[in-house]
Amino acid sequence: MRIGLPKEIKNHEYRVGLTPASVRELTEHGHSVLVQIGAGSSIGLTDEQYQAAGASLATDAAQVFEQSDMIVKVKEPQAQECAMLRSGQILYTYLHLAPDPAQTAALVKSGAICIAYETITGPGGGLPLLAPMSEVAGRMAVQAGAAHLEKSKGGMGVLLGGVPGVPAGHVAVIGAGVVGTHALQMAVGLGARVTVLDKNVDRLRQLDLIFGNRINTVYSNAQSVEDAVLDAELVIGGVLIPGAAAPKLVTKSMISRMKKGAVVVDVAIDQGGCFETSHATTHAEPTYVVDGIVHYCVANMPGAVARTSTFALNNATIAHAVALADKGWKKALKDDRHLMNGLNVANGQVTYEAVANALNYNYVAADSLLS
Repeated sequence: MRIGLPKEIKNHEYRVGLTPASVRELTEHGHSVLVQIGAGSSIGLTDEQYQAAGASLATDAAQVFEQSDMIVKVKEPQAQECAMLRSGQILYTYLHLAPDPAQTAALVKSGAICIAYETITGPGGGLPLLAPMSEVAGRMAVQAGAAHLEKSKGGMGVLLGGVPGVPAGHVAVIGAGVVGTHALQMAVGLGARVTVLDKNVDRLRQLDLIFGNRINTVYSNAQSVEDAVLDAELVIGGVLIPGAAAPKLVTKSMISRMKKGAVVVDVAIDQGGCFETSHATTHAEPTYVVDGIVHYCVANMPGAVARTSTFALNNATIAHAVALADKGWKKALKDDRHLMNGLNVANGQVTYEAVANALNYNYVAADSLLS
């Protein structure tokens, strides 16, 4: 198979879909890889390293899209990239379609086979291709929140860990999944007072056993979310419904009653966000203020630590990339139901139920297209 690696073009996105090691893995399976010049240069992955791994170089993205059977990316294709996709071509990347009707319409129109990292499941449950970026984003959320609590960045001027004689700041983490767990690890490490909220009591029990009295675990409902949000200096939203739009758990009313200068970090923004006041921002302009509350809603947070994120992501994605290349998409999906769960759009049809429901498309089961 001919595999293409274009350079990412989303604002301040420096990650890359394949490392040289991943390229070598594919070429040793007999496939050819075409890499856009400079695709990984921003994070120290040189064209020479890609060539040494067996790749050929392309002068621009148009050449990569035109000459490749499968495109491997990191972030969802931008409008000009969607326009270059063709019927039957495989797109393997993060998509986050439920809150993005324009991208969904473009992918449906293209006729491409669109496999989303974030809905591929794992044998033990969970979302193994989303997990490494959720780990990064959860840790970054505390870093970003702590920085924006500084007065010079619009915050109230609070040091999360406090100092002797001055109380530590309160961090409320909504969602005890991968994002929430890594966020609370960082917050605890900084010495903050931490509350984590979730509806899964078994998960809260696990975290209580791990962290003991260093955190407060709270069952999530409207009242407990409101209580935590109003008391906190930093609120981190890390809720996820796989493939679907995130639920709006923090209302405009709650935001208006928070402590002025508090910070909210919406890690669920890729799926539309879990704060009613959220809208996506970029690393160029990461924050905005609503009712005196600083909102950090960068939709590609791990892009800020692009080298770490790229290697972590490739660890999770390369096995499925090899399977798709070795077998073709139909046999690869037939052989692996977890990979089949990643198929969101194919042959002009929406094949992921949560996306179809969110955007009012007819749902076509993925396995019906594999004959």
